[in-house]
Parts: sequence; structure tokens; C-alpha cells
Amino acid sequence: MSDFFVICTADANTQVKAIADEIDKKLRKDGIKCYHKEGYNSLNWVLLDYFDVVVHIFKKEAREFYKLEKLWGDAVFTEIEDTENPVT
Repeated sequence: MSDFFVICTADANTQVKAIADEIDKKLRKDGIKCYHKEGYNSLNWVLLDYFDVVVHIFKKEAREFYKLEKLWGDAVFTEIEDTENPVT
């Protein structure tokens, strides 16, 4: 069990990997180690487990297929838009 899920979406395998690598790099720099990583072979869904927080980086099609958010229908959701790089 974890306290938080972070779920994000990327358009391509290279973006999934870049997001996962950057999250891990920044947290490691702050002394936070990833307990478990999964999904780097296919890059459709990468999971980074930090015990209290689990990060899910999905390729767009995989996120639409698995609909992970539906499993926790009673959870509080906070949506964060990328204001530095808005989608146009």
C-alpha cells in the first residue's frame, strides 16, 4: 500500500523513459531511492515505487486501456496541468 499515486501520460516511448529517468534522478539527488522499477523493457507503462508514493508513467494508449484511475473511484484526485509546456 502507498499513500499517493502519481499518474502521468506521454506520447512516445522516449518520453516515458525521459520522464521516469528525470523523476528518479531528481529524487535520488534529494536522497530518495527508488525501491522498485518496472516497465523499462516495453516503455508502455513504467512504475517507480518509492514506498509511500508510486509513480506511474503511461504511454497514452496504455493509460486509456488500463484506466488505472477507475480502480480508486473514492480517492481524491488532483489534476496538474503543465503550465511551462502547454499542449496546443
